[in-house]
Amino acid sequence: MGLAMMVASEIVRAKGHPNVTAKHKTTMEITKDYDLTVRGDCIIGVNADKAALDLSSKFKEALRLPGNLLYVVLESGGFREHLIAHCSRDIVATDPRRIIIRRSNFIEPATIGVYATKAAGDLDRRLINSLKSSDAVLTVRLYVLRLDDVEPVNA
Repeated sequence: MGLAMMVASEIVRAKGHPNVTAKHKTTMEITKDYDLTVRGDCIIGVNADKAALDLSSKFKEALRLPGNLLYVVLESGGFREHLIAHCSRDIVATDPRRIIIRRSNFIEPATIGVYATKAAGDLDRRLINSLKSSDAVLTVRLYVLRLDDVEPVNA
């Protein structure tokens, strides 16, 4: 028996921007907006091809099951970063411009994961530096995993 079963997945592609700083300690955001000011220190990608609203209904339903986990893989410039967030029955994922993953339990329409293991400020600086170019492409792979079937291991 495996440790987890994937129940839904999505791929989001975004672009880099010279103002990517990724210093925020509690959130990480990807936006459909084309421009970014230095005040947007949680934003790691702009001009995204999807926002929370654009995610499939199957994916959103999986995000609403509290026993599920969101596994995120970020790739750009030959660098890769991984993080895990919790799903919640309160996730609505209806924001038409943004996708946000949070360390906290705060949920609003752009939120797709809470209690994340990393925020923008925790990401590998090599990955972030690669995103400081408007030519950079950020690939965000999102996987919802179900852990319900995990059996305890006897020590």
